[in-house]
Amino acid sequence: MALDDVLLDAEERMETAVDFFKQELRGVRTGRASTGLVESMKVEVESYGAVMALRELANLAVAEGNTIIIKPFDPSTLKDIQRAIERSELGINPQSDGKLIRLPVPPLSTERRHQLAGQIRQMGEQQKVAIRNARRDANKALEVEKKAKTLTEDEVEKGQTQVQELTDDYCKKIDTLLEEKSKDIMAV
Repeated sequence: MALDDVLLDAEERMETAVDFFKQELRGVRTGRASTGLVESMKVEVESYGAVMALRELANLAVAEGNTIIIKPFDPSTLKDIQRAIERSELGINPQSDGKLIRLPVPPLSTERRHQLAGQIRQMGEQQKVAIRNARRDANKALEVEKKAKTLTEDEVEKGQTQVQELTDDYCKKIDTLLEEKSKDIMAV
């Protein structure tokens, strides 16, 4: 495996960790309504005999800045959607009128804001671990190539330096995302 291949593989894995973290953050509630809170929520639809993401079952919109409106494409899935929301850890009670569901997003308490900030810090640390694991695997691959004599010591040293730079860059991206979301959560 060439040096470029090792670096490319490591970078792809690190990018995947950052993308995953971005998706996870979309589901964390802030003080205002966002369709990101519910769009990837899994809904077990009995009539279809399948589990689907909410965005595949309904139109999602934000009304009045603090209410999420969910309008199912198929009215028969309304009860399934409502049940999924009630079972979720959102802490929001859905209000249904038979045609659509309203989710009033209440403001967060200070205690809850601190809990959420701690929760996203843990999520960020998990993704940093994934990034560091990609670094470890890349460094192992470089050592294997060195032992197989397909890369020189200088190339391996250069590769390890580049892998560390990638690791630092992607950890900074996680920190930046974490900081932005923390500000969002703490804003009243």
